[in-house]
Amino acid sequence: MSVSTAQRWAGRYRELGTAGMADRSSRPLACPRRTPTRTERRIIKVRLARRWGPARIAYLLGLVPSTVHRVLTRYGLARLRHVDRATGQPVRRYERATPGELVHVDIKKLGNIPDGGGHKIHGRQAGQRNSSAHRDPARRRKVGGRPNLGYSYLHNAVDDHSRLAYSEILPDETKETAVAFWQRAQTFFHASGITVERVLTDNGSCYRSLLWRDTLADAGITHKRTRPYRPQTNGKVERFNRTLLDEWAYARPYRTETERREAFPRWLHTYNHHRGHTALKGQPPASRVPNLSGQYS
Repeated sequence: MSVSTAQRWAGRYRELGTAGMADRSSRPLACPRRTPTRTERRIIKVRLARRWGPARIAYLLGLVPSTVHRVLTRYGLARLRHVDRATGQPVRRYERATPGELVHVDIKKLGNIPDGGGHKIHGRQAGQRNSSAHRDPARRRKVGGRPNLGYSYLHNAVDDHSRLAYSEILPDETKETAVAFWQRAQTFFHASGITVERVLTDNGSCYRSLLWRDTLADAGITHKRTRPYRPQTNGKVERFNRTLLDEWAYARPYRTETERREAFPRWLHTYNHHRGHTALKGQPPASRVPNLSGQYS
């Protein structure tokens, strides 16, 4: 150690004896350059009123982002991802106790890829040319002469407890298509040893239909819908949609829609059986469904 450190410890021992050898706080007695209380209050006020991050608050108040972050940390304000943007209150997270107690259902709409690849591979000019050459002739051009290639509709069902997912790429989102999808999804969950008790959807027209209501009622399943404009309530399947886009739909540059669809079943199998899920402590969804892993209990 340095001479000054040895001298300091020796001085403490001479003055206080053994008690002087205890560790002391390194916090300074005075902090003349600490952010003024008035500035701290302004930072907190902006955070609560507008729910901005440190960078935007810093630009508004003429401060350094690290200073704003330090103030927010000092007062224990939640991270923005833990805050409901609509109300400013901490997000209430929940998880059902058993598989099948609640299944989240939703539809994700994706634009089809033209043969040869779209603008993500070739740029706008070449991508537009491929789109024009391979557009769906049964669909009209809708916006400013742009080609309409049609859409794929991913119907998704995610178990709340295990995060086990069943998904299909279908041509539309009509009530007949949605009901047929759910019947296949229910068969999948049943084969996995899961008895579905309740289904949660948004307020899409197919989920408000009498056909959907009667199908679930005949199977003894309770149907719940989210409040309008509150997708957070159906957050588990919404998060699955985002994962699906990041890790499959836009994970690499596909050259045809067929190529992308052929990669989907393998990705879905990986998601259910091999991909670690952060909410499951790094384990895949199959680890919470004994029948899938062959471990009956």
